[in-house]
Amino acid sequence: MDCVREAARTSPTARTVFGGRATDGRPVVTLTIIGLCAVVYLLQRVAPTITDRFSFVPALGWTEPWRFVTAAFLHSPYTVFHILLNMFALWSLGQYLEPMLGRARFAAIYLLSGIGGQVAVVLLAGSPTIVGLNTGIDEAWLTPVVGASGAIFGLFGALLILNRHLGRSSAAMYVVIAINAAFGFLYPNISWQAHLGGFVVGLACAGVVVAFRGRRPQLVWAALGGIAVVLVAVTVVKYLSIPDVIRMIDSSTFS
Repeated sequence: MDCVREAARTSPTARTVFGGRATDGRPVVTLTIIGLCAVVYLLQRVAPTITDRFSFVPALGWTEPWRFVTAAFLHSPYTVFHILLNMFALWSLGQYLEPMLGRARFAAIYLLSGIGGQVAVVLLAGSPTIVGLNTGIDEAWLTPVVGASGAIFGLFGALLILNRHLGRSSAAMYVVIAINAAFGFLYPNISWQAHLGGFVVGLACAGVVVAFRGRRPQLVWAALGGIAVVLVAVTVVKYLSIPDVIRMIDSSTFS
């Protein structure tokens, strides 16, 4: 038994085509995310305050930064179509991308893209003032945003980069991308800005995966960490550029 354990320890780790840790092909991370979103959706229907507490609102991003992550697991509680469309897209993408990237890298790209979507919402919300908030001019700073769409658009972006590198066609996904993009303009609290931000971050994440393909895995993680640092940095700069009285708004004063 000691010999077997030693052989397993010293054997090289099987890698995917892009250098991630190879799996048995089951999209475990994808199914886990779908399960989490489904449970959270049911909780939103039962307890509507959950949406208020965990949706992303630019005015609350500085004092309640967890909303950058939690909003990606919420969906509009007023229609089942929103979550069904997102989970269908996630399943379609996940069962293809997760085995290709490896579970850890797939999860990282999903989370970074989701955060990137919220960052884009902040960056594109303008420069608010007290007068603007009170008169509705800066309404974007007070509008809640929910949905996994930003993260899913990140997976769309990753798919385009990875397929191009492999010489594969992504034509079948263009219709799905167009439908999801249009959905952001048809229903409230779903932001095209989040779609754009997630897509750009997904492109960047897949780009570093391709760039460091065949090299040490640590380099990929360092590059993904660098993307996370950039997201944090640009967000901090944006918040520091607005008045303190707006930046320090929290749930107790938000109305």
